[in-house]
Amino acid sequence: MSRMSETVSTASNAAGAWTNPLRDPRDLRLPRIAGPCSIVIFGVTGDLSRKKLLPAIYDLANRGLLPPSFGLTGFARRDWTEDHFKDFVKENVQEHCRTPFKESTWKQLAAGIRFVQGTFDDPKAFERLSETVAELDRDRGTRGNHAFYMSVPPRAFPQVSRQLADCGLAKSDKGAWRRVIIEKPFGHDLASAKELDRVVSEVFDPSSVFRIDHYLGKETVQNILALRFANAMYEPIWNNNYVDHVQITMAEDIGVAGRAGYYDGIGAARDIIQNHLLQLMALTTMEEPVSFSAADLTAEKTKVLSAVRLPKDLAAHTARGQYAAGWQGSHEVVGYLDEKGIDPNSTTETYAAIRLDIDTRRWAGVPFYLRTGKRLGKRVTEIAVVFKRAPHLPFESTATKELGKNAIVIRVQPDEGVTMRFGAKVPGGTSMEVRDVSMDFGYGRSFTESSPEAYERLILDVLLGDPPLFPTTEEVNLSWKILDPIEEFWSTLGQPQPYRSGTWGPEEAVEMLARDGHRWRMP
Repeated sequence: MSRMSETVSTASNAAGAWTNPLRDPRDLRLPRIAGPCSIVIFGVTGDLSRKKLLPAIYDLANRGLLPPSFGLTGFARRDWTEDHFKDFVKENVQEHCRTPFKESTWKQLAAGIRFVQGTFDDPKAFERLSETVAELDRDRGTRGNHAFYMSVPPRAFPQVSRQLADCGLAKSDKGAWRRVIIEKPFGHDLASAKELDRVVSEVFDPSSVFRIDHYLGKETVQNILALRFANAMYEPIWNNNYVDHVQITMAEDIGVAGRAGYYDGIGAARDIIQNHLLQLMALTTMEEPVSFSAADLTAEKTKVLSAVRLPKDLAAHTARGQYAAGWQGSHEVVGYLDEKGIDPNSTTETYAAIRLDIDTRRWAGVPFYLRTGKRLGKRVTEIAVVFKRAPHLPFESTATKELGKNAIVIRVQPDEGVTMRFGAKVPGGTSMEVRDVSMDFGYGRSFTESSPEAYERLILDVLLGDPPLFPTTEEVNLSWKILDPIEEFWSTLGQPQPYRSGTWGPEEAVEMLARDGHRWRMP
């Protein structure tokens, strides 16, 4: 007993404040766990729920970050019993969970699982949902704290919101909270985004609305902030004095993969550029925030998005394409127009590339190239900050013919990490030959702690009421103001330029950079 007292005293004196002597400093879990609460998932039988949401909830429970009294309610049309739904959850958790499956964790989680059968236009189904939520409050001690995850098509958001309001679930009692989680896309243009926000805000307090952009939950995206603001070596060169241009790429090697009903009419730009890539650009270019609170982060991202300027010649500085038949690895694949469920006359783009400029003192004159596409050469998401050449190279031209521009490449997925590309002398011989080499940091090699899934972090943040990683209404509106003129211009054109599956997009995208004296980086 005296030894424990001595340990406590030592810990207190060393730090100047009391610290928990039983906490292992190697424990990298978040310091806060969610309080008593539950989550209701609409569209619980869909792909997103099966592959991401349900496994993320289990992994959070397995990591000790959910309360023992946590409740999970599924809402779907299927005529299932509660036991049938539990079997469905267990099957998908076992197939997709990141942490080891433990029967003890599952039993604890399963005790709080409920199922409500119904459709979005059925008021009686929402009455049953209200009774189920009240039962969780009574039997599980969730204390009126409930989050509603809308894993449903955007057109269903207003209807579900109104039904929640009508059955009394949208408002909480004093001391409790209700929150709604909206999955992208946030509208299909500025007008629809504003209308969606108006309808949801009528039902929920704006501070209770969380818009999910799962890319912002990825460890490597958050590492952009650490790279820039936790180190002294990057920020002095992170400006137009040294940066030549920036390329932000999200490439997929798959086609529409059964999402034809959603994707056709939406396209690559609305699906990826409007939210994911513009958010990555904002994090890469924003000024240092006063703190990492939601308000301060949002303020800096908003400044960047409001300073974005579109090129005057959209024909020369935007490109779009549509994948044609070809080979993806060793598999022969069909073109977009031959995919099941796609209109053979569709003009929806599966590849989009745009150039943007940011009118601030830091970034004036630096072009930003954003590109995304399906059926490209490989699956990769990265941010490449490409630097200007050294102002003087005291070598013969033959010695530096293989020397490119320095670059810092932040790999978001896969093989998460950071690569620095710079010139180094080739060893051997008497000549001074310089060529590009890479210095690489990989999360998998540097940390023994595996990176959590983005949805783990984001779901936990919702339950904690911590909003820094969620786009605000103003950010969403600004991103549509950037993209809408491009979409309007593209609507006046004919069919997108075809590109062969397994390649890196249409020729006009290559020409777009060539006009500026650049070329796309090959990941």
